[in-house]
Amino acid sequence: MATVELTADNFNEVVSAEGTVLIDFWAAWCGPCRGFAPVFEKASEEHGDITFGKVDTEDQTEIAQAFGISSIPTVMAVRDGVVLYAQPGALPAPALAELIGKVREVDMDEVRATIKEQQAGEQQSG
Repeated sequence: MATVELTADNFNEVVSAEGTVLIDFWAAWCGPCRGFAPVFEKASEEHGDITFGKVDTEDQTEIAQAFGISSIPTVMAVRDGVVLYAQPGALPAPALAELIGKVREVDMDEVRATIKEQQAGEQQSG
């Protein structure tokens, strides 16, 4: 599967869907972004069950601002609409493969339970 260009029009739909989405926040002028692009593209071909999306931070400034993206490239992993990982820096292929493995191993029932507990706590104290 090739990468999907994420824009304000499709971002929420793609990211909130069930399954895993890996997002590469990038810009054309960014050297490390250009170096990371083939690694990200190759991973998208190797993992057809994962959606690989790219956000051009120059064209999609509101998305970048919404996530507080200040350094690029930034890789974000979202599973079932929950951000599990977000970190700036171009990942070498082995590190990206490791991240994909870890995201797959996450018990989303546990994550949802933790989020529910946190939200309940915020409502009681707020």
